[in-house]
Amino acid sequence: MTVRLHGVYSALLESIDLLSLFLFFFFLLSFADFDWVWDDCSKSTATTLSCDNRIVNFHMEYSCGTAAIRGNKVLSEGQHFWEIKMTSPVYGTDMMVGIGTLDVNLDKYRHTFCSLLGKDAESWGLSYTGFLQHKGDKSSFSTRFGQGSIIGVHLDTWHGVLTFYKNRKCIGVAATQLRNKKFFPMVCSTAAKSSMKVIRSCCCRTSLQYLCCARLRQLLPDTVDSLEALPLPPGLKQVLSNKLGWVLQMGINPSRQRKSDTAASASCGSDSDSSYPSGAEECQRKRCRRV
Repeated sequence: MTVRLHGVYSALLESIDLLSLFLFFFFLLSFADFDWVWDDCSKSTATTLSCDNRIVNFHMEYSCGTAAIRGNKVLSEGQHFWEIKMTSPVYGTDMMVGIGTLDVNLDKYRHTFCSLLGKDAESWGLSYTGFLQHKGDKSSFSTRFGQGSIIGVHLDTWHGVLTFYKNRKCIGVAATQLRNKKFFPMVCSTAAKSSMKVIRSCCCRTSLQYLCCARLRQLLPDTVDSLEALPLPPGLKQVLSNKLGWVLQMGINPSRQRKSDTAASASCGSDSDSSYPSGAEECQRKRCRRV
């Protein structure tokens, strides 16, 4: 009887170990994925995708107008945060990051150079020149950004607030009263051979856990990493880092970000936030041929 119980106990332990291993890998995979990537079926004709649809390339040969693309997931209820890295020289009439509804016509200005995002009432866009646009009205919002810059976007659907970040520092609230609308992440460009890359896209429910983390971030100085400053148990620290690291670490020096936040895929290039001087490189531009 003792031998039999020992055998059952050993088998049970092995089963638990296998289950724990499975749950561990499932846990890792669940946080390794992106909440959304670029939508191959919702883009302008002058765009191509690469790196598992995380990189969008605009006007591969020469530019005749404005190209745009949406993310492949509607930003439904909850908190949504994503980061777009400028992976090419930033120049031209405009290169923008923002949000928009399905009513935004992505190919409407394919033969016109313009600031597409925010040109109508269905979208908001932040230009590389530092202007914010909505309903065709432009207002000074930020300093310019260039190649290597990381533009973060936080859409709080609970409060209906849109906030922008530049190189992981908040640059301001762009819009309010955005409840009960179905938005998508969007970018656009008029520049030939330009590209942008999604380096982070995540979402969470507006829970007590989220609200507490957001409040903690507000109470601590911008230069402090909340996860390092707070005396949290290692397990809780890891869970918060995986689920809400973007909330707790916004505002700190990018060079102090965890390697897990900026881990690069060898096939897709680096997701790191090293910036390059904008305007230092001359870009060869081919004008649209008149037919």
